[in-house]
Parts: sequence; structure tokens; C-alpha cells
Amino acid sequence: MSEGSSWAVVFGGPSPEHEISILTGLQAERVLARAGHAVTPLYWAPTGGWFVVPSATEAKDYLNGAPSGARPVEVRVGADGGLFVKGRLRSERLTIDAALTCLHGGIGEGGGFAALFALLGIPTTGSTMYASALGMDKLAFGGVMEVAGVPTLPRVALEADVEPPFAGPYIVKPRFGGSSIGIEIVDDIVTARVLGRTSAHLRGGAVVEPFRGDLVDLNISFRTAPTLEVSDLERPLRRPDGAVYSYDEKYLGGSGEAAGLASAPREMPAQVPDEVTALAGTLARRVAAVTRLTGVVRVDFLYDPTSHELVVNEVNSVPGAMALYLWASRRDAAQVLVDALVEARDAPPVSAPSGFGSGAALRAAGGIAGKLVGLDGPRG
Repeated sequence: MSEGSSWAVVFGGPSPEHEISILTGLQAERVLARAGHAVTPLYWAPTGGWFVVPSATEAKDYLNGAPSGARPVEVRVGADGGLFVKGRLRSERLTIDAALTCLHGGIGEGGGFAALFALLGIPTTGSTMYASALGMDKLAFGGVMEVAGVPTLPRVALEADVEPPFAGPYIVKPRFGGSSIGIEIVDDIVTARVLGRTSAHLRGGAVVEPFRGDLVDLNISFRTAPTLEVSDLERPLRRPDGAVYSYDEKYLGGSGEAAGLASAPREMPAQVPDEVTALAGTLARRVAAVTRLTGVVRVDFLYDPTSHELVVNEVNSVPGAMALYLWASRRDAAQVLVDALVEARDAPPVSAPSGFGSGAALRAAGGIAGKLVGLDGPRG
């Protein structure tokens, strides 16, 4: 049950996708508030500060940082950890039953936020830190898909002295990026390496894979509560020149309240054979099982309309607009978000157990000094 629950919506964060995270967070806050739920909007500034912000703020209110009326929040880690809203005389604990993460990219989507809130004892959507990190690491994710037998394109790390096992042209992506930011198409590996050294988005690590101009994008969402379920399948529409579906097309199209992901050009549902739609659902369920991602997740495919080849490209553990537009024909938007929050509160993902051991290793250790013998380097 969710009646009387106090939810938080967390957005912002230190990430290149900070602004899109704000948009997703404000949309999610509105969806929950309009459905009658108590919502605390919690803003993570790019400089690291945390703030409770007024309800129903607008995107423009964040142009210069935290909006007017924001109250600083102190994050305390320890035996009595939690979030505390700073007041004139004292700080008051912020009581939250579960937090909806709307953090895109960076350490927010990549597992850092999940780890922090686990230490604070606050349930949160968006999977464990382990699953979140896997979803953010394109090289690791591709490797796991390959080992699990899930069809995917070959993908390798961009290295200075190792040739890819496939011919160009190549698509070069940030290894740890969560969106279309920094993606480039190049003809040869030499150009890819130059980009790897000079692009601010690629210097932290990059991956290369074959660029297939004959493939189109297909997206589907899965959610894990109350049961594992998949959404409608969509086809985002690329530009006529066949270029990669860009960040601007995905997030900055339209104007006014219609701007953003919900107004991006798409074919919904995707006009593909029924067996392709069914296969997309099957593969999405496989991704869920293999990665252990929870909440509301989007899986991105590449599809060959001629041969009907379908491969998993990437996964988004915190999708733009929470992928609510993919569920619109099947589920109420507020219910999708509340189900994820209830799952986080009542059935959190199982993590590695913590606590004390039996003490056997400590009793048997003996003196630590004796264990340092031979570690003081070579002797002349």
C-alpha cells in the first residue's frame, strides 16, 4: 500500500545530463503530486550541494542553480545517518519512505547515488549500485550480453595500440556515458583515437563498434513491479541522412511544455512484424534477468528492416522522462512511478550481506608485524 507514504523525487546531480535530469524530475514530481501523493522534490546541485526545493518549480528556475526558496540539506553518514534540512536553530530529519531517482548519467545513474542512499538507509528506485554500474559501463554491458547469449553488436575498448577485430566505419561512444552526448561516427581507427584524446566526453574511456547505417533504432521499457512487464515498442525517427539519433533530437525538440523527449519524432507503436515485437519483449526480459536491474528501465535495440535482425544496443537504468511515454497506452503514469517506489520500499534488491563474522580470522591472525615480513622490498 502507498496511501500516506512520503515520497522523494531526486534530480540534478553532477553529470553532463544535469539539465535533462531536472526536466525528468520536475515531470515525475508533477505526475505524483497530481495523483494526490506527498512528494518532496530533492535537488542535487552540480557543485555537490543538496536542497529541498519548493513544489511545482519550472525548468527556468534552475538556470542559476538552486531555485529561490530552496532549503539546504545536510547529508549525514553514520550510525544515525540520513538527510537533515538545515534550519536557523537546528536541523530536522527529512522523513522519506522511498526516493524516485531521476538522475541521468554520471555517478547518479552509475551507482553512486544507490550506494549513498543505501548508507543513509533510504530505499531508492534505480537498482543496486552493482547493477547500475553495469548499465552505465557500455563495455561491461556488451560483454555480459555476449556471454549471456543475447544478440548484440561487437564492441571493444578504444586503445592506442590494439586494432578492433572489425572493419570501419566506426561509431565511437563514451564508455561511461548515459546518453547520446559525445558519440561520433568516423571512417578509420586513427580518427577514432584522435577523438579519444581530444574529446572531453571520450577522454575518460571510449568504446568502438561497427557503424551500421542500415540499422534503425527501436526502444522498449521493462518494469519489475508489481511483476516483470514490458511496454509498447517504439521506433525513434532519425534524420533523413541516417545519422545517429542525437541528443538534441532526443531531448531538445519541440517548444514550451511540449519540448523534450515526449515530443521527439517517433513511430509508436513501431511498425514492425509481430514476431519482431515479441522478440523485443523476450530480449528485454532477458536483459532484466541477466543485469538484475529493477524499477523502470529502457532497452535500446538496433534493427535491420530487411533481414529483421534485432540486437540489444544499450540499457538505460534511469530513462529520460522515466519512459512513461512508452507505457501510456497500458498503464497510468502515476501508477508506474508509485509501483517502482513501493518496490523500493517493500522489496529492495538483495545486496551483499554486511555485519560481523565469527571472529575466527581475527583470532588466528596473530601479530600484524609478522605479516609484514617480506613486504619491505628487495634486499641488496
